[in-house]
Amino acid sequence: MGYGFVGDALNGKMGLQLMGLLLILKLLTVTICYASGNAGGIFGPSLFIGAMLGGGMGSVAHAMLPGFTATPGAYALVGMGTTFAGIVRAPMTSVMMIFEVTRDYSIIVPLMISNLLSFFISMRLQRQPIYEALARQDGIHLPTAESREARGKRRVNQVMRPSADFLPAGMTVADAIGLAQRGEFSSWLVSDEKGLVNVISTKDLEKAISEGAGEKQLVEVLQKRTFPHVHDDQSLDLALDRMGAAGLDLLPVVSRANIRHVEGIIVLRDILKAYGIPSR
Repeated sequence: MGYGFVGDALNGKMGLQLMGLLLILKLLTVTICYASGNAGGIFGPSLFIGAMLGGGMGSVAHAMLPGFTATPGAYALVGMGTTFAGIVRAPMTSVMMIFEVTRDYSIIVPLMISNLLSFFISMRLQRQPIYEALARQDGIHLPTAESREARGKRRVNQVMRPSADFLPAGMTVADAIGLAQRGEFSSWLVSDEKGLVNVISTKDLEKAISEGAGEKQLVEVLQKRTFPHVHDDQSLDLALDRMGAAGLDLLPVVSRANIRHVEGIIVLRDILKAYGIPSR
């Protein structure tokens, strides 16, 4: 791993030529390792490369201006944090890590300046961070900031429709299935004089008929539980989840003040259209 060499660089016990040689060799081995499809680590190599690079530059600076520069070990320490910030794209993590090692506030300002420069240069040269590139190489596609932002903007109120026709809670199952089979959707809202009672699907009606409950009222066959619903300010992702869990192709959009007051409906085909998926 080379941590012994890192320790020597931090303590100023390594010559400039050896640090330069180790820097070149480490770059070559890390590049070959990842190019072959193997993972050789990121944390350790970034610290090693930073220590060698920073220690080498510190040796040159200290040799030229010994009265105005710090020891090569200080440069090696800043180089470790700077390289880590540029490779991993975590500048503040680098600052906290180096401070935990040194407990020295005097090194924080130069480290923050070099971290910002490293972060800026790495972003200009390669937009995709190393961890995201490795994940994509393995077929793992992480959500981007743009996709998360677009996902948060898709709301129920953007695709909701006016309230559909209701099935009266006192209607018999036999009468209801006749209407349902001629309807546009396979799910229906059931209401009484106080408002929404539940949501029933054509499959539920057909099941009730097969069980000999054709003359029963809808309110008698509906399960007495909280019906699936959404509010107009909720996301389309949530609406899809609830549709899938309930096996429905529409959901009522209800008021937050009164769950039985229907403000509209949201339909599966409209959600798919919002995501750019054509529906049949």
